[in-house]
Amino acid sequence: MRRLAEILAPVLLIAAMLGAWEVACRAWHVPTYFLAPPSAIGASLVADAPGLLKAAGYTVSNALMALVIASLIGQALALVVTLSPILQRAVQPLTVVLQVTPVIAIAPLVNIWAGTDHPGRAIVALATIVAFFPIYSGAVTGLKAVDPDLMRLFDLYGATRLQRLWRLRAPSAAPFVLEGHKVAAGLAIVGAVVAEFVAGSGKVQGLAWRILDAGYRLQTARMFAALFVLGLMGAALYALLQWAERAGLRWWRGR
Repeated sequence: MRRLAEILAPVLLIAAMLGAWEVACRAWHVPTYFLAPPSAIGASLVADAPGLLKAAGYTVSNALMALVIASLIGQALALVVTLSPILQRAVQPLTVVLQVTPVIAIAPLVNIWAGTDHPGRAIVALATIVAFFPIYSGAVTGLKAVDPDLMRLFDLYGATRLQRLWRLRAPSAAPFVLEGHKVAAGLAIVGAVVAEFVAGSGKVQGLAWRILDAGYRLQTARMFAALFVLGLMGAALYALLQWAERAGLRWWRGR
């Protein structure tokens, strides 16, 4: 019974919010160009389903490509700086500056450097920059979060550096790295959408382009439909990574 209540609680809350939204739009006669009711958004979702799916595929493919690149670079760099404290001190300020710099501020530069004729490169590059820090930070934290008693035990048995890395540091870092990937996945989508906005080209047929196109036409129902698909895509990617985290940790701890 409790499990059923946990499942129904968010569903009922969302249904109540959508119902209140619909009633308010109809009762106050809100113009659809200002705020479309949920019924109009649902109709737009059905009518534009093929185009939305194609746009979502374009956006998510670039975001996933950026996530893979950020994962490889972030984990490799974390491994290197963990083995060299001096290098970590040299790299840390650069990574922090990269993290705190607003995405929208560097998007035009990345778009120019990637080439205005190749907006896909700019989208992947910017999404990679945004997704890099959570993975790097999680990997560094995890590789250092080693039980001191286990470290002394490895010293006692004369373990090599490779054995320490594979049998001690890697298991310790696994939860941190996986959590960093869950955060980075959402940021990769954000970076891809921001890059699509900045590119502003007909060659970019992602969800951001559909939002811009609908905004120019004052079609708020189409805008909300694209936003709904974007949110659903991010939630699905997060849920997939969460499942992978549980499965991966269960397999690793089982070993």
